[in-house]
Amino acid sequence: MLELKGDERLDYLLAERLRIIQSPSVFSFSLDAVLLSKFVSVPIQKGKLIDMCSGNGVVPLLLSTRTKGSMIGVEIQERLYDMAKRSIDYNGLSGQIHMMHGDIKEIPGLLGHSKFDVVTCNPPYFPTPSKEEINQNEHFAIARHEIYCTLDDVVRTSSQLLRQGGKAAFVHRPGRLMDILSLMRKYRIEPKRLQFVYPKAGKEANTILIEGIKDGKPDLKILPPLVVYNEDHEYNPEIRRILYGEE
Repeated sequence: MLELKGDERLDYLLAERLRIIQSPSVFSFSLDAVLLSKFVSVPIQKGKLIDMCSGNGVVPLLLSTRTKGSMIGVEIQERLYDMAKRSIDYNGLSGQIHMMHGDIKEIPGLLGHSKFDVVTCNPPYFPTPSKEEINQNEHFAIARHEIYCTLDDVVRTSSQLLRQGGKAAFVHRPGRLMDILSLMRKYRIEPKRLQFVYPKAGKEANTILIEGIKDGKPDLKILPPLVVYNEDHEYNPEIRRILYGEE
């Protein structure tokens, strides 16, 4: 029997035949996480994957429909870790996905260097503001701001975890693109695929998806843009396909 705590609810995970525990006051996944799970290149039959800043486990859950590889999700907030673990158990995926409660910066020391084929991360997007500006909801503040890990921490740790030729994929904001590119090069993850996501045609991009290869050769491909909404503020066909499996 699944135990839901406080204001938690059990939601369907979009196009997949999965359920996920969410909470409006603690954490609910965003489109960014879904796009990352569809964007990253993964081995189909086997491999070792790790998702950092895993939240309620949405990325590993979605990736379980694309790969039979073993996965680890790492989340520093105990409440979110607990939500993810219960969702994984509910979906019968505890044999494939293992959650770890801890700081991503400590993971290479615990699991070893150069052990993983794929690293994914939907990190906090914003530098830590002043106490007056930060969200008063602790869960939201940690998920959105670089309180426990910076972008440098994310890329450095990804490189430590990846085997040579392994892939790292991130979702972030366009304003941090130069930071991401320079950090990936600094830590030997060569950027290979980049996609811009736009809220509407004619608007500025508000999300980027980027994938790199550990010790790869320089050759960055810019993929066709993704536009989320049409003029009637309805999802465009490509987004509907990603979210709901609709053509």
